Amino acid sequence: MGAASVSGEHAGIGERADADGHAISLTGDWTLDTVGSAADMLAKAYLPQGGVLVIDGASIGRLDTAGAWVVEKARRQFVASGVTVRFEGFPPSARTLLAAVEPLAEKPLPVPAKELPLKWLLSRVGQETAELVVDAVAILAMLGEVIVSFAGMLTFRRRMRWPALFSHVGRTSMQAVPIIGLMSFLIGMIISQQGGFYLHTYGADVLVVDLVGVLTCREIGVLLTAIMVAGRSGSAFTAEIGSMKMREEIDAMSVLGLSPVDVLVLPRLTALAIALPILTLVADLSAMAGAWVVALFYIGIPTDVFIERLHVSLTVTQVMIGFTKAPFMAAIIGLVACSEGMKVKGSAESLGEHTTASVVKAIFMVVVTDGVFAIAFATLGI
Repeated sequence: MGAASVSGEHAGIGERADADGHAISLTGDWTLDTVGSAADMLAKAYLPQGGVLVIDGASIGRLDTAGAWVVEKARRQFVASGVTVRFEGFPPSARTLLAAVEPLAEKPLPVPAKELPLKWLLSRVGQETAELVVDAVAILAMLGEVIVSFAGMLTFRRRMRWPALFSHVGRTSMQAVPIIGLMSFLIGMIISQQGGFYLHTYGADVLVVDLVGVLTCREIGVLLTAIMVAGRSGSAFTAEIGSMKMREEIDAMSVLGLSPVDVLVLPRLTALAIALPILTLVADLSAMAGAWVVALFYIGIPTDVFIERLHVSLTVTQVMIGFTKAPFMAAIIGLVACSEGMKVKGSAESLGEHTTASVVKAIFMVVVTDGVFAIAFATLGI
């Protein structure tokens, strides 16, 4: 058979017959920029039925990974049709590259086994339940360490880090006042507007003051404040402790004989217990201010009537119910945040995962705590 040459822009192939069978010569540069047109030509150049095929690379120019993969792909196609393929004439660098791409993608990717939806659901429920138990044990363990540390501080066997405590109080309370005040002001306006809109139908517009006062001071004020604190301060605590865990600062602290609970957890937990009641007061007052604005300018309730109805409906008991919840919610937020921070591994991905988990778990536990208090107070008739 005579030689027949077909070439692309820079890469080409030539076919010839030799003593051993059929041969294909590669010419030009087989690189990512030039191999595109020659790839199909090589695959369709010759499809023998049995015999020996020689792929000659003596005339090849440059060869990169793309070109080597085209040659390897063609070799597999020929082998699949029952042909014995042999490489000849390739320079040592080209042979090394061909040997490197030869084992790639030889085995197809494993197909995941099909799983029944019910089985998958039960498996996920079991995993989440197990993780919930692990989280509960970790939080209870940290709570025990905090109690021991706090008792040691009260008996002067351990000392409180006062600069850290005051710093965290400022960050969690003073710096959060603007956002808490604005959020509560808007919430008070919304509750007042919606309540007035529906109560106007029954001619009971003035009762919107009772609604806003009791609902805000008893439930909404402390609940929304705790949710904001969990998202703002809780995530910050997790990120701070998690970053220290990643840099092995907590391990170094333990080596120096310092308790991470004394140094890191107790000041943050105490700061939250101080800050959340303060922010709850700010939220209650801001919500009352928002309700007053709507009641005066939208509903038409005079200021003296607003104050009188608020004085009648809002008792000390209603106000104290909200303040009673605040320290418990603060403790939950602090324990969850610090516990998740201690779980961080040595990667940024782990830090992000645990920071997100801290916010989600803290908000969930805050809502659950509020529900438990609501049931308890209703049972006591308060």
